[in-house]
Amino acid sequence: MRSAIGAFVLSAATTIATAGGHFQTATSHRILFVGNSLTAANGLTKMVEALARAGGDEVEIMTVAVNNFSLEDHWNSGEVRTAIARGNWTFVVLQQGPSALPESQALLRDYAKRFSSEAQKAGSRIALYMTWPPKTREADFDAVSESYRLAARHVDGVLLPGGDAWRAAWRLDPSLQLYAEDGFHPSRLGSYVAALTIWRGLSGRTVIGLPGIDGVNPETIQLVQKAAEQQFVSAPRRQEFAALR
Repeated sequence: MRSAIGAFVLSAATTIATAGGHFQTATSHRILFVGNSLTAANGLTKMVEALARAGGDEVEIMTVAVNNFSLEDHWNSGEVRTAIARGNWTFVVLQQGPSALPESQALLRDYAKRFSSEAQKAGSRIALYMTWPPKTREADFDAVSESYRLAARHVDGVLLPGGDAWRAAWRLDPSLQLYAEDGFHPSRLGSYVAALTIWRGLSGRTVIGLPGIDGVNPETIQLVQKAAEQQFVSAPRRQEFAALR
């Protein structure tokens, strides 16, 4: 059964410890997340909120995540378009499935463009949250990465390369368990890596030194923070990202 998740997140996540003073300037932003169970899993948006608040930033987040939904499904339902028009969002973060196949890539670009047009009318900007392929199709990582990169470029949006951060983390430690048991959804650590990447991309501020999550040792937290940070500091890719201003 498909179940929608659409509620404002107004308190810090309990899974991430609080810490202050990481960012130099506190800001306030509203972010709308649109996706499916890859966004809903493990309280991803609450992790993003807690990372922001750890540095003194105020964020207000709304999530519309429906199991098995594509961006085409979200467009046809009308809920997201209504939320964009009413919300005055700083960013609208879009997530589809892996979108490795050519037809899926075309749909991702098409509906990212449609949502971008709606967001521009409301004074908001689109960001693309790149996911990952199923564990059984790890050879598709490059295609997933390219699909989201092209979609972000197509709408002059912000690229949030969660799947690329996973690969960077594995290069540092191949034993990291980033997939959940089903081999597709993220583990809590996998969602944390994605949350780091999302906040790094939206804020433009380093995630090094931000709080970790319960049950994960500090060495692993430092490693995955480094992996997320790497996605935004390498010279060939700097121009693909834009941050909150």
